[in-house]
Amino acid sequence: MTTTTLTDRYVSAAMRTVPEAQRDDLSAELRGSIDDQIEARVADGEPRETAERAVLTDLGDPDKLAAGYTERPLYLIGPRYFLDWWRLFKLLLWIVPACAAFGVSFALVLDGKSFGEIVGTVIPVLIGVVVHLGFWTVLVFAVVERTAVRDRKDPLVPWSVDQLPEARPRGVGFGDMIASLVFLVLAAGAILWDLFIGFVPMHPGLSFLDPGLWPAWILALFALMALEAGLAVAVYAVRRWTVGLAIVNGLLNLAIAIPAVWLLTQGRLLNPEYFPTIIGAEGDEVQTIVTVVIGFVIVGIAAWDTADAALKAARARKG
Repeated sequence: MTTTTLTDRYVSAAMRTVPEAQRDDLSAELRGSIDDQIEARVADGEPRETAERAVLTDLGDPDKLAAGYTERPLYLIGPRYFLDWWRLFKLLLWIVPACAAFGVSFALVLDGKSFGEIVGTVIPVLIGVVVHLGFWTVLVFAVVERTAVRDRKDPLVPWSVDQLPEARPRGVGFGDMIASLVFLVLAAGAILWDLFIGFVPMHPGLSFLDPGLWPAWILALFALMALEAGLAVAVYAVRRWTVGLAIVNGLLNLAIAIPAVWLLTQGRLLNPEYFPTIIGAEGDEVQTIVTVVIGFVIVGIAAWDTADAALKAARARKG
C-alpha cells in the first residue's frame, strides 16, 4: 500500500481547481518548491517531519494558492468594479423600492383594501425588492469581474473631474427663505381663489375643495402655514437646519398631512360636485381615482420634506 505524505496531499488539494492543461507543470513546480524549502530546513537541523509541516503551513490554504496560480479572484466584486456597483446599487435603492411601494399601494387602495392589508402587503414587497436588487446587481458584476479582460485595470465608467459633485452651500440663503414665503402666499391665495371664485370659467364659483372646509378647516390650515413661514424665517436666522427645527418641521408636516388624509378618506376634502359637474356620469369614478392620487401626493410631500430637513440637520451637525 502506497503511503501519501503531507506534501502529496497538499499538492493534490492545490491542483484540484487548476485547469488540466496546466496541472502537470504547476504540480511539478509546486512540489519542487516545497522540497527545496524542506531540505533547507533539514540542513539547518530541523527534523524532516517538522520541516515539512512548517513549510506547508507557511504556504497556506492550497485553494488560495491555486487561485493565485490561475489568477482566479476569490471575491465576488473586486476593487476594479466595486465603486461602479456601489453607485448603481445606491441609485436603484432610491428609485425602485419607492416605485414598487407606490404601485402596489395605489393598486390596493383602488381595490378597496384596508390600511393594515396595504401595510402587510407593501412591507414584504419592499424587502423582496431590496433583496433582489442586491442579489442581481452583485451577480451581474461578479460575472463581469470574471469575464472581463484580465489586464484591464479601469472601472466600467472611467472617473473624470466632470463627475465631481457641486459643493453643497453652507447654511440657508436669503433666497431659500423668500422662495418658501412666496410659495406659502401663493398657496394661500390659490385656496381662497378656489373656494370663492373657482378655476373653471364655464362654472363660476365651482370650487375644487369642499366649500364646507370654510371657515374652520381653512383657517386652521392658514395657521399652520403661518407657522411654516415662521419656521422658514427661523431656519434663515440660524443659517442652518438644527435637530430642533427639523423636529418642528416634521410635526408641522404631520399636522397638515394627517387631517388632510383623514378628510380625503371621509370624502370631505374635495368638492363632491366638482367632477360630476365637469365630466358628467363618470365623475364619481374619476373623483375616486383623483382622491387616491392626492392622498399619495400629500403623504409623499410630507415624507420627503421631513426627510430632507432631517438630512440637512444631520449634515449641519456633522459639519
